[in-house]
Amino acid sequence: MRRCRGGRVGRKFRYDQGPPAKTSTNFPDLRSASVLRHDLHNSSAEDRKLEAAHQAFEAYVRRARDEFGVAVGRYLIMPDHMHFFVRGGDDFKLAQWVNGLKRAISVALGATKKCPLWQPGFFDHLLRNDESYSQKWEYVRENPLRAGLVVRPDEWPYQGELLVIDRA
Repeated sequence: MRRCRGGRVGRKFRYDQGPPAKTSTNFPDLRSASVLRHDLHNSSAEDRKLEAAHQAFEAYVRRARDEFGVAVGRYLIMPDHMHFFVRGGDDFKLAQWVNGLKRAISVALGATKKCPLWQPGFFDHLLRNDESYSQKWEYVRENPLRAGLVVRPDEWPYQGELLVIDRA
């Protein structure tokens, strides 16, 4: 089984050791995930690649929602990484889902094995309450501002909220 790095913040685990125990039997875990890729933003032509990645991301997420009941809430796509908040059912395997997402975006951008788009693995963090979700989102949405790509966070075009999800 492929190993994926655990979250940078909070409880860490490797996927070959299995996920942590659920905190509630009523609601699936809400996770914040970050996926790293090689930098896409070095010219105006690269903006088209960001737009293509954005469209591929949304298409993959819609299909995951419709076919597998996977919910993605807020997300943000940066030139060198992306963040998203995701929740799946009891049989949801985040590592498998992220690998499918990487594959879908790679195909859309024409990446090859010789010139891969993604760095190995990903980071995730189990969110424990609504406050954690909103705090994490506020930090994430300021990424384009901190990178000097926009003046205000809401100007960044490669972000959104596909479904309203919360901790409870």
